[in-house]
Amino acid sequence: MKSLLARFAILAGMLLGLPLAGIVLKSLPLRQYLEFPPQTRYVIHAPFSWPVFAGYFILILVAVGPLVIRGIRPGRIKALPASMLPFPWWGWLGIAAGLIFWMFAWTRFPWFEIFQPHTFTPLWLSYIVVINAMTYRRRGRCMMLDRPGFFLALFPLSALFWWFFEYLNRFVQNWYYMGVHYSPAEYFWYATLSFSTVLPAVLGTREWVAGSSWLEQGFKNFLRIRVPCPKVFASALLFVSGAGLAGIGVWPDLLFPLLWMSPFLIIVSLQIMWREDNLLEEMVKGDWRPFIASASAALMCGWFWEMWNYYSMAKWEYAVPFVQKYLVFEMPVLGFAGYLPFGLECAVIGGAAERFFRGPNAECGTLWN
Repeated sequence: MKSLLARFAILAGMLLGLPLAGIVLKSLPLRQYLEFPPQTRYVIHAPFSWPVFAGYFILILVAVGPLVIRGIRPGRIKALPASMLPFPWWGWLGIAAGLIFWMFAWTRFPWFEIFQPHTFTPLWLSYIVVINAMTYRRRGRCMMLDRPGFFLALFPLSALFWWFFEYLNRFVQNWYYMGVHYSPAEYFWYATLSFSTVLPAVLGTREWVAGSSWLEQGFKNFLRIRVPCPKVFASALLFVSGAGLAGIGVWPDLLFPLLWMSPFLIIVSLQIMWREDNLLEEMVKGDWRPFIASASAALMCGWFWEMWNYYSMAKWEYAVPFVQKYLVFEMPVLGFAGYLPFGLECAVIGGAAERFFRGPNAECGTLWN
């Protein structure tokens, strides 16, 4: 418990304090970064650049391509014997609710106008129910039924978790909201309600992905990653992440990817330095299932986030330097790569929460055995 609180304090201090410190040292106007609700557009992004776009594309291809090939290689993956349960009644109820709120999100009925900006939360609550039903059908268990305390705790934890990303976005302004006109109090409560669905959705999807045959057969025994002097490596990683956070507001066009990567790198660095279980530990043994399932789950959720956002009244749009081109819904196509490290961050936060509820071996026993 003490180590968990200490780790959170260090993470929160670095995420909150370092970007502000960089702004202060650069003598930039502090007030605009603390505006609430955020409305002013003060970061002028670099225009689209073919060389940078190509560089990012190659980097993503090199990092992700071998994993995709491993996962879909013809003739390698054979379906595991299936003994699926019937799809539960409450899953069908979730599907029906999801379709109804999807319709309301993308239509403009005059009688529904007052509720129109608030379809995000019920739509994602429906998704969470459905993905748990899919997991129950495949595995005979799901977090919503088997771990209700942990499941419910994810909602307030998720809201706090995403507010950190909203804060970091103030320094790079890679996304902004449209059709949202609220007082500060209204904005806080409505946004918190929406943010509360992020972790339950991603971790629920991760649990469903964990039962996939392609994951089991393709990544249970894969490449072993060994890092000499892990404590030294973790210390260096922590320093680099911290320095990057301090510069994120000063050089937002160059350092904006750290918005997605730094929280994960900081947490894992602290876990390695304190010799605690961490997400990368299984990769040392050649087991990439937790890594792949986490990244895949966030990417899957990302597709639905962007799709449902597209025709909604209250929505977000993007302004990403160098690559703001070839949009899939509102997202630049290369921007979907940001969901991959985001899935890892969801996993480490979820893992810490589950260990708090069930002990240090809870996540391994729940998903991978």
